Amino acid sequence: MSKPTQARAVVLLSGGMDSAVTVAMAQEQGYAVHALSVAYGQRHSAELAASNRVCQMLGVAEHKTVDIDLRSIGGSALTADIDVPEEGGDGIPVTYVPARNTIMLSVAMGWAEVLDAEAIYCGVNAVDYSGYPDCRPAFIEAFDRLAQVATKAGVEGHGPQVRAPLMHMSKADIVREGVRLGVDFAQTVSCYQADDHGRACGHCDACRLRAQGFAEAGVDDPTRYA
Repeated sequence: MSKPTQARAVVLLSGGMDSAVTVAMAQEQGYAVHALSVAYGQRHSAELAASNRVCQMLGVAEHKTVDIDLRSIGGSALTADIDVPEEGGDGIPVTYVPARNTIMLSVAMGWAEVLDAEAIYCGVNAVDYSGYPDCRPAFIEAFDRLAQVATKAGVEGHGPQVRAPLMHMSKADIVREGVRLGVDFAQTVSCYQADDHGRACGHCDACRLRAQGFAEAGVDDPTRYA
């Protein structure tokens, strides 16, 4: 008798702390993780190097990086010549990348269908997030509905479920969960403008929220700063 095949999940992996914890959570829930990273024209490649380290650290089943040039349309401090702010402000920040999560989840949805994966995981968070419209529960719920009507698998009644397990967790909660699951946060990069060596600026929103999470969790921050 053949051995049952382990259920598969596609997990969006940026190389940051949130997505690394999401990979570990999907694995704990019994999935063979197929990690998907996207080179979208972001300001630096350090997070993509970090995604490779995270995959090696956690032993994913497969890791794929796809190229999508969002710099060609710009509109964000991460994909155009716009300065990254050192302090958060009101409203949607300039670090919001138009349609980024929609595009990434669409690619993940396609790969999930090819793999016959049961789930798509992403590390979006609505508690400590930076005001991005595509990090809200309503967005994830809408995309999950889309996956059920826009795919062959969905029409046949078994479309991939879109899951965001960090949605209602604080950064401190995410740090604690990562520690519990054995995630080495030193391998991750969260900074919006890290240098070529993956060292963080220490001033942007991503750095501020990351540092705050470690402090509130009472865990030593392994982040390397420039």
